[in-house]
Amino acid sequence: MRLPPSWHRRRAASPYAQPFVLPGSSPSAQGNPTQLPSSPCSPCWGSGRAPGHEKWGVSADGPTLQVAEPDLLKACAGADVLLFVVPHQFIGKVCEQLKGHVKKDAIGMSLIKGVDEGPDGLRLISDIIHEKLGIEMSVLMGANIANEVAEEKFCETTIGCKNAQYGQILKELMQTPNFRVTVVQEADTVEICGALKNIVAVAAGFCDGLGFGDNTKAAVIRLGLMEMIGFAKLFCKGPVTPSTFLESCGVADLITTCYGGRNRKVAEAFAKTGKSIEQLEKEMLNGQKLQGPQTSAELHRILKSKNMVEKFPLFTAVYQICYEGKPVTDVIKCLQNHPEHMHGVGQAAG
Repeated sequence: MRLPPSWHRRRAASPYAQPFVLPGSSPSAQGNPTQLPSSPCSPCWGSGRAPGHEKWGVSADGPTLQVAEPDLLKACAGADVLLFVVPHQFIGKVCEQLKGHVKKDAIGMSLIKGVDEGPDGLRLISDIIHEKLGIEMSVLMGANIANEVAEEKFCETTIGCKNAQYGQILKELMQTPNFRVTVVQEADTVEICGALKNIVAVAAGFCDGLGFGDNTKAAVIRLGLMEMIGFAKLFCKGPVTPSTFLESCGVADLITTCYGGRNRKVAEAFAKTGKSIEQLEKEMLNGQKLQGPQTSAELHRILKSKNMVEKFPLFTAVYQICYEGKPVTDVIKCLQNHPEHMHGVGQAAG
């Protein structure tokens, strides 16, 4: 399937505080990847030929020019594909700015890790974008640590797209020899994986900070995965199948984040130093907000409203340690007394 010419001409990303790397965007002669700066005022990006802040990228038709554009509306004007890569707490404001300035037949794809509370419990970030802008939404999640993608080291990713035709278009736009894309239709499950894995990574970091080893971290990953599956089964509107959790968005991203992500790193420092999450964000992330603790707070509100807090002890332990002053050692007590050990597979969070 070949993409219509217009798809090659206009694609835009709207990042503000999260790094975004366009796969395959570094010219072989220079080896410099097209990566968005991670400052709170990072520019938005569009494709085209405009003066200033230019880097070469690659599309399905060959090289195209990637242009850094600080004006959100200019960056997204006429775009056929919009990539959303902002911290999830800012997506509402971004959408308000974009409302009325986006093509009606544009396709959106969210790389945002997070959830929100809605009238029925869970409200996905892609749902917020769809409601505010009225565009079809997909998601991209996977074991994709940004600097490794920028260095064009091999990795896999998952696109969750309910429309098979759009999924193929997005795959052709994103895939390179070192950035391999699988498309699945369970978009809600893919998005939930991307959000919840950061909570599990915080628990893994706590264990590292306490001096526990790989066996303990393996238990965190397994029990965290069980709670992720249980949460998806309870709150996803569509089907939830085990095979989706075997994609890059699931267990692969969970493993990578629990060993190499910044949520793990900051959580380890939290356990070792006793400093607050806010202080560590300033010291280690240049003031950027850590997604794991915030997502645990949003999840806790959802679970509390549904009287389901006790069904997800690992998620709850992370929240209580981060926000209620509980000791970090409580994460170990959580593992020791997790319902999965008492009742068997699927009954703790299923």
